[in-house]
Amino acid sequence: MTVFTISGLTFREAARRKILLAALLLGLLYLVIYGVGFYYVNQDIANSQFTTGLLELNQIRNFLFMAGMYVVNFLTVAMAVLTSVDTLSGEIASGTIHTMVSKPLRRWEIVVGKWLGFVGMLSLYLLLMAGGTVVLVFLISGYTAPNLWRGMGLLWLNAILLLGVSLAGGAVLSTLANGVLVFGMFGIAFVGGWIEQIGSFIQNQTAVNVGIISSLLIPSEALWKRAAFEMQSPLVSALGFSPFSASSMPSLVMVFYGMIYAILALLLAIRLFNNRDL
Repeated sequence: MTVFTISGLTFREAARRKILLAALLLGLLYLVIYGVGFYYVNQDIANSQFTTGLLELNQIRNFLFMAGMYVVNFLTVAMAVLTSVDTLSGEIASGTIHTMVSKPLRRWEIVVGKWLGFVGMLSLYLLLMAGGTVVLVFLISGYTAPNLWRGMGLLWLNAILLLGVSLAGGAVLSTLANGVLVFGMFGIAFVGGWIEQIGSFIQNQTAVNVGIISSLLIPSEALWKRAAFEMQSPLVSALGFSPFSASSMPSLVMVFYGMIYAILALLLAIRLFNNRDL
């Protein structure tokens, strides 16, 4: 019961912070811009003399949909990090954490409670952003991408993974250092993923190996690539290259690795916070 009380307080605290309000407003602005842009592009390609049939039209719609989901993935990741980056480090630095640890609470209950609060918030945010994108595309064009639930589940796992890393870093680092750490790791995975994708396209095994190593360091980009593979059209998969999709599919082993990574990140956060001298 204590864990759920802390999770509720964490959720309400995050809801009161301006960063959450800013993220929601920017998210709604994104949906408006994306919807307007998709509408006019869809109208143009539907009336174009160069579009020969429904199959070709749906490939273009899928490309535009994947571009939207690419943005959704980034915004959700940014939301996961920015809202949680100082939840432990900030309270430790300000001394407010002493109010909680002085009560009959185990330290793991504090970490797990905060984790659950952020998981609930991120789940709702992803549902709003990804669900809004799916609904807009369907209402405007009638198109629905394949394997939506699997793709959205992988995007959710990606956000939860980085949430765990952010909490683990916040248990031992300052807020600024923690932010640099998490975004730095995300950047390494992002660059490594692009190197692997290009290496796969030009058949350069060294470049592919660089991407694999970066995915082992943190599998955030691998989870996005698997999600993209699930939601991309069959024709794009056959062509083997797209700026917003994956030319090579990360295996289910990598997805399982991402799950284990997220769990271990949370356990590491608990352990580090338990050992932290407050």
